[in-house]
Amino acid sequence: MSGYGEMPTSSNGDDLRPLLTVIIPVFNECATLKDLLERVLAVPVPKQVIAIDDGSTDCSLAELQRFASQGALDLVQHQENQGKGAAIRGGLQHARGEIVLIQDADLEYDPSEYHLLIAPLVADPGCMVVYGSRFRGSAREMSAWHRFGNRFVTRAFNLVYGTALTDMETCYKAIRRTALDGITLESDRWGFDPEFTAKLVRAGHTVVEVPVDYSGRDFGDGKMLRWRDGFSVLRAIVQYRFLS
Repeated sequence: MSGYGEMPTSSNGDDLRPLLTVIIPVFNECATLKDLLERVLAVPVPKQVIAIDDGSTDCSLAELQRFASQGALDLVQHQENQGKGAAIRGGLQHARGEIVLIQDADLEYDPSEYHLLIAPLVADPGCMVVYGSRFRGSAREMSAWHRFGNRFVTRAFNLVYGTALTDMETCYKAIRRTALDGITLESDRWGFDPEFTAKLVRAGHTVVEVPVDYSGRDFGDGKMLRWRDGFSVLRAIVQYRFLS
């Protein structure tokens, strides 16, 4: 695939450590999971893939177990649903890659764009965090309400933290693993994105944004975020600026 060139195993020359760890939280994504995993595994970058089944009640766990039995991924299983934030924390405990990238399992984001997220981190050792912005790229099929909500909470974050982000809530977050040293993550559910971003910004890291494409789902296809979840996000923005 064009765009990657000769990617190193890791920038420090450690052949035992992959360049990338892809963390995939999964909750009832059977309809898209096989296709998503095949796309992730096809990306020509040295990588570790960690999938976290967060208490799925459909065939997701069986599909993950099939891929894990083939050695294609590392599987972490939660007996009960704990939330995306808890799933990502579970994956981070097993991450070996120099760069960690978060990938949803619903095909809204395209793994073929990993090179866009990785490139600034590989090119510049001082770059620590890269977000894939849907609003700098192409946000196809995003409803007007979803678009408004994402922009509203991002602007609220910018106001509180003095940043200039366009898409704080994006799934595509790529981070040098060392940037998380000394940072403790707590949020289990919708507070994860503002907490993650807030603690990185407070630690002095600049978030670099690159454009990515986005193909949204509606609620009938399994989209789980509702308007009331925006209140949890706003509460977390304030909490992690002034109270934590």
